[in-house]
Amino acid sequence: MDLEERVAELERRLAVLEERGGDGVSAGSSAVRGTGGGDFWALEGLKERLAEEGAGSGGVLFTGAVRMPTGLRYEWQYGLAADAVLDADWAAAAESFAALGQAVRLRLLREILDGRDTVAALTELDGIGTTGQIYHHLRQLTAAGWLHAPSRGHYEVPGARVVPLLVMLAAAQP
Repeated sequence: MDLEERVAELERRLAVLEERGGDGVSAGSSAVRGTGGGDFWALEGLKERLAEEGAGSGGVLFTGAVRMPTGLRYEWQYGLAADAVLDADWAAAAESFAALGQAVRLRLLREILDGRDTVAALTELDGIGTTGQIYHHLRQLTAAGWLHAPSRGHYEVPGARVVPLLVMLAAAQP
């Protein structure tokens, strides 16, 4: 999708959100539902779209609308045909998963989402490690795309990675 198509799609989504009052959730819908016979509005929408596109093998969708402690708000969704996921090179995801495979790195991501965006602020936390260790972890997270540095010495989770990170954490819950 080229830049013009992406901007047009974003403008379309913004118009839909503005019509709904900006909350990203349809009136009368619940943002969180259990599997015990609840209203599967997101699943039904996915199935309708897959039928329109002729994706007989099914698909996956993850989406979210979150407001962070810093006040930033992220609304995001991503869907793929099941064949695209099943046929992909799963080994390519190893680096991304590996970067999240340490408790210290997950804590760094949480602290950065909470607004502690500099190494100086992160070194003040107990149990995080030395400055050198923190830089090592930040480099790993940056290389895997979970962080970027918008300015020298400051780190942030890219907006397009906030909801996927939360989805992965939710999926890891027992």
